[in-house]
Formats: sequence, C-alpha cells, structure tokens
Amino acid sequence: MSENATPARRRLFDQAWLLMMLPPLFWSSNAVLGRAVSGEVPPVGLAFWRWTLGMLLVLPFAWRHLRHDARALAKQWPVVLLLSALGIAVFNTFLYVGLHTTTALNAVMMQSSMPVLIVLMSLALFGDRVTPLQGVGIAVSLAGALTLIARGDPAVLIGLQLAAGDLWVLAAVLGYAAYTALLRRRPAVHGLSFIAVTFAGGAAMLLPFYLWESVGGNPMPITPTALGAVAYVALFPSIAAYLCFNRAVALVGANTAGMCIHLMPVFGSVLAILFLGEQPHLYHAAGIGLIAAGILLATRRNKA
Repeated sequence: MSENATPARRRLFDQAWLLMMLPPLFWSSNAVLGRAVSGEVPPVGLAFWRWTLGMLLVLPFAWRHLRHDARALAKQWPVVLLLSALGIAVFNTFLYVGLHTTTALNAVMMQSSMPVLIVLMSLALFGDRVTPLQGVGIAVSLAGALTLIARGDPAVLIGLQLAAGDLWVLAAVLGYAAYTALLRRRPAVHGLSFIAVTFAGGAAMLLPFYLWESVGGNPMPITPTALGAVAYVALFPSIAAYLCFNRAVALVGANTAGMCIHLMPVFGSVLAILFLGEQPHLYHAAGIGLIAAGILLATRRNKA
C-alpha cells in the first residue's frame, strides 16, 4: 500500500474480512460465465484477452508506481515470472479449457478443495504448521461448501461423473494453490505494480498458445457475447479480485486468506436465488452456517 494513500483508503485496504469477501464473489461468477460462453468463446482466447485488457486498464493507474518499483521487480524477476505463470497464465486458462468438457458444478467443487491444498502447499514449501483448531475450521468449512454443492444430498457427490475437463480444473487448482503459498515471496511493491506486471507476464506467456488456437480454426469472435465476457472477467475476477486477494494474503497469510474460497458456493447459491429465481432451502442455511463457523475457527489463531 502506498505511503501517499489517504487514511480512509488505507483503512479500507486493511480490512481483511472485506478483502476476503470480494474475490469469491467474483470468482464464483467467473466459473459460471466460463461455462456459459464455452460454446462461443475459445478458452485460450478468453484468458489471453482477459489479462491483456486487465493490464491495459490498470496500467494508467500503476504507471507512477511502476517507475518507483521497477528495480525491486527486476531484482526478483524469477519470483515474478513464476507467480505470473501459476496465478495468471496457468490457473484461468486451464479452468476455461476444463469448462469445455466438465460442468460448473464440478469446477466449483474442485475449487472448494483449494484451501486444503493451500495449507498442504504452505507445509511442503515453507514448513507452515496448522494448529488443531485451524485444521478443524478448514474441515468444517469444507463440509459446508460440499453441503451447498451437493444441495444437501450426499448422493449428488457419490454419483458425480468426472470428465476429462476435471483434470484440467485440478491442474488449475493446484497451480493457484502454489501461487497463493508463494505470494509471501513477492517483491515488496505496490499492489498495482504487481498485478500490472504479472498480468502482462501471463498474457505474454499465453500469446503463442492464443495464436496457435486462432490459426488452428478457433479464432476469438468479435460478438457482443465475447466482448461482454472479456470486459467482465477483466474488470472483476481479474483486477478487483486479484488486488483484494493478494492484499488479504499479505495481511493474514496464505492459509487464512485461502479460506475465502469456500465462500464461492455461498455466493453462487445467493446469486441463483436472487437472479435465477431458485428457492432457498434448509441446506443453504446449513452450508452457509458451517462455512461461517469454519472460517471463524480457522482465524482464531490469527486474532490471538
């Protein structure tokens, strides 16, 4: 956070709970949108233009910070390159590819395992310990997420059919779990500088694959659906979500910030009730209650 920021803005950007609420709201809509446009918008094209547009939109605001942070970013270029690959190029591209042959339900379910994978990545890479209370909180929160996904019926999970796209989604989830754990190694630069550089790096990595996809007979269409999808994912699941999530990791650590991903099925359920006319059920209350209890348990260590 810049030292020149106003006290009000600084206080807002220090509210971990608010920062943890917004990314899952935007990411839950990202999976649904990716599935909805999968028949019209090619996956690599959507990912490439998402990050390209996101970089172009954020660059005017990041430019003055980039001039100040250029040396720190250049000094730690291997870390910046790795984070660009894992969190930008790999995660969303693999997710969009997977959504061509799997369902949004499967994708959301697999993403709900990410907090557990983040804990395992942090343990493997840095030896981070998980307290018993934090472990219980993660398990309770995961149970709540699965309750919402299965609509309160365990048979839904038992009868879940896995498709080839699920392997792509699994690879995407593993990549983002590693990105989250490694964020502690990011350069100490302004948040806008960091996302501008990583967005640009991720788009550059995707460029040859985008050209290959286009030449191979699946070019990016110039239609209202495609343009609207790119604009939405560039603004909300990209710029807004990554700024908030990266800052939340800096404030409370990867393991705790990763818990917010369990809120994805919560927001998915609420959005379906509000905008799709679905009826609320008891399992909605049960799942949301379990997730809230799990997050409270898992974050007690940080408050102490």
